[in-house]
Amino acid sequence: MNLVVTTSPAEEDLKTLSVGIGSYNKDYLPDEVSFEKDTNFAVIAKDDNGIVLGGGRAKAFWNYCTIELLWLSKEARGLGLGSNLMKAAEKFAKDKGFGYVRTETLSFQAKPFYEKLGYKVFGELPDYPKGHTTYCLVKEL
Repeated sequence: MNLVVTTSPAEEDLKTLSVGIGSYNKDYLPDEVSFEKDTNFAVIAKDDNGIVLGGGRAKAFWNYCTIELLWLSKEARGLGLGSNLMKAAEKFAKDKGFGYVRTETLSFQAKPFYEKLGYKVFGELPDYPKGHTTYCLVKEL
């Protein structure tokens, strides 16, 4: 047996891993869940000139939508745009049939913002990244 650690795995190897875990999961999950395709989407805010002011990127599967990132330009902060972006993402996820939204934020980022929107902390990773805490949050739609 050979173990290979690589930062550039072959697409074929990655596909083998995905098919393998899907095959394992089918013994525990119905086919429509086990082989459910990921839903990837973004919510983007632009000004009248087409300049991106902020947005969010998300991936959803297995009844959960994960907000991978949310960013607002400095001039767009404090105007309610972040809340509007999150509400749009939540509506999209709910309309697609997802029941929950989860996200992570760092101790110097937006924990109070998410809590104000109804998100609850379900986990913490201390010293990740070093000197900070990562908070894991979830909201039922």
